[in-house]
Amino acid sequence: MSCDRNCAAHHARFLPSRRAFMAGFACAAASPALPLLAATAASAAPVAPTAADDERFMRIAIAEARRADYPFGAVIVRDGRILARGRNLGRRLDDPTAHGEMVAIRRALAGHGSRSLKGSTLYTSGEPCAMCMGAILWCHFGRLVFAASVEQLATKIDQIMVSSADLAAKAHFAPIQITGGVLADESMKLFDKVERGGRRP
Repeated sequence: MSCDRNCAAHHARFLPSRRAFMAGFACAAASPALPLLAATAASAAPVAPTAADDERFMRIAIAEARRADYPFGAVIVRDGRILARGRNLGRRLDDPTAHGEMVAIRRALAGHGSRSLKGSTLYTSGEPCAMCMGAILWCHFGRLVFAASVEQLATKIDQIMVSSADLAAKAHFAPIQITGGVLADESMKLFDKVERGGRRP
């Protein structure tokens, strides 16, 4: 027997036949371990926030607004974890840009960097003004949730009458999901003691 035949005979003992290979492949496909693997992969996917989650985080934003020098508060959330909180500090700091959303964004950037904001959710007690909404879009938040709308706030204080949805529609580079009206009544109660037509610092 030639060497080639010897090698072929030797390998034939260790290589499975095509039929055995296909049978083994079929068994592996039917193995219960694969559904388990699929379930594990599915469980690793981010879970969409529920209405209860939105209310829980909005209450935190409203609590920040109660401590503010003007009743606006915000909280930034990623994967169910709070990254930063902010409240209006415009009067205290003599800074017209220190709105609750801006304060929260600056704190998140300082503590976690810009990558942490991409895809995160910002909760705010009042629909963001044009300045804050611009910052939200530039930071590429995945979602915005607000309580009182610009129209509601305008019945109490001065507002730039541009909605967050209108601004987002002009920024095709930064898609964002917007949910409004979450605990709006609770937020509006914060303005009961604010003079009508008051200017937001």
